[in-house]
Amino acid sequence: MINVILMGKHLRIVFLLVGIVILLNGLAWGGEFASAQAPETPKRTTTLIVPYTEYTWWLISWEDNNILCSLAVDHEGVPTAEEVQKQCGLALYEVWKNTPPCEIKTEDTTECPGLYLHLVATQSKKREVVIELPQPVVWVNLEGCTPTPPDNLCPIIPTLVLSGEEPLPDEQIIAIRGNYDGVPFSCQGDICKVPLHPSPLQGSVVEFWADSSYGDSSEHYFAKVRVIDTGVSNTPGGGGWYIDVISDQWQGAPLETCARIWESFPPFGGTPTWLTTPEHSQIMASGDPLFYLAGRLISQNLVNITGCPSGGLQPNGYANTCGLERARPVVEGWQNQFDQRMIEVSRETGVPAQLMKNLFAQESQFWPGMFRVPYEFGLGQITAKGADSIFLWNPTFYSKYCPMVLGEDTCSKSYLRLNENERALLRGSLAIQANADCVGCPSGVNLNEANFSISLFANTLKANCAQVNQMVLDATGKPAGVVSNYEDLWRFTIASYHAGPGCVAFAMHMAWQNTSLLNWDTVSVHFTEPCKGVVPYVNTISELDPQE
Repeated sequence: MINVILMGKHLRIVFLLVGIVILLNGLAWGGEFASAQAPETPKRTTTLIVPYTEYTWWLISWEDNNILCSLAVDHEGVPTAEEVQKQCGLALYEVWKNTPPCEIKTEDTTECPGLYLHLVATQSKKREVVIELPQPVVWVNLEGCTPTPPDNLCPIIPTLVLSGEEPLPDEQIIAIRGNYDGVPFSCQGDICKVPLHPSPLQGSVVEFWADSSYGDSSEHYFAKVRVIDTGVSNTPGGGGWYIDVISDQWQGAPLETCARIWESFPPFGGTPTWLTTPEHSQIMASGDPLFYLAGRLISQNLVNITGCPSGGLQPNGYANTCGLERARPVVEGWQNQFDQRMIEVSRETGVPAQLMKNLFAQESQFWPGMFRVPYEFGLGQITAKGADSIFLWNPTFYSKYCPMVLGEDTCSKSYLRLNENERALLRGSLAIQANADCVGCPSGVNLNEANFSISLFANTLKANCAQVNQMVLDATGKPAGVVSNYEDLWRFTIASYHAGPGCVAFAMHMAWQNTSLLNWDTVSVHFTEPCKGVVPYVNTISELDPQE
């Protein structure tokens, strides 16, 4: 898979020269500063004349029928509380809000307290509405080779292809410009082909943008491009180049989301097994002796344990040795039944399938119901803190999930702007989605719900990727991909998922202060006593010695 990352927005540089401050909105092509007298860039807007109906209401006193306020709204129905407060003031709003219904049955309503609204008139009107028009964009691809994962190997160095797109009719992209390792380039038209060259291990930076006939330019985009010689002689079947590109503008093979977030390349030549997603589920098959899972299957009468002492179970609900031996065929089939769904979710989210399987083995031993710890649910044993993380750090998931629970209007606000009751409702509904317990099901769990929840856990891990990215920036002042490597950033993410961001953030700060290095070796020794259990947990999932 080729990996691509958006690295930033327009660069803004302030130069102090002979006591005059010149503010530059970006770097001009070729290193020449934009003229202070340059014409203003046209705004991408258009004005529409829209007809509407205006409704005029009076706010009237019950006591003497005096008109205390006139307000106009552009919708049917009574004005909203916000409209009354804005147009009539807080004092009248408070009186109106606290006015009880007038229940006097005669025509004399002077004894009723407070204020009431009365519709006076409607009028057809027109108004100007300014609409923002879509901006031009530039997309990234390669020509000459399509690197194939996991190695991303090419026999030759391909060409970077930048394709401009102008969404406005009657306008076109007239040029694509940019800088590659600080060297400017420019192409006429909407296609620009940039020959790549060998890069350092951390990759080279490409900045690019498009000029439009409309008179403006697109956003300045960035990509990291890594071109590494394999070191093998270029003979048939050998040699070539490892090629990776990181940019949100990528149009090639699906991207690994967390690599984009961290601006971090996976190890060239292919990722380790625990961070892969195989083509076929058979490659992920395992036969681990899972005492906890065996105990749950025995408890649900899915295993014949005739002759086993204590019914095949230990006092804590785990299987004993006899119970595990009897349950082995069922245990093996059970732990592999979710593999295909993990692969599908991995392709949707970019979270490695083998990582998910390793994590589920540690968290729940593939039992998706609640048993060992109250209020931890599903294959990934999600908690209320985990639910907070997914809503805070995975805005795409929040924008899709929240309206199904609270409605579009409420969810137009960010998660932090919801009140505590609303946030609790979201967390609770998420736990229900993750919990596959089912009293009426033959196995005691709803396997359809368990498969459905795998996407939820993958999105929670993505949220932790973003949270780790911010923690690294807070600890070091530098992007995650600059100070740490791809594998260790995943280890930090797993640690944050399991132990919480507080444990990881403290360990990161201590490691950076003491060593100016941020890797798993330097961070793992700084977990505090309540957090130390996360070290063997992460080591097991990432296929290190659990005791390291």
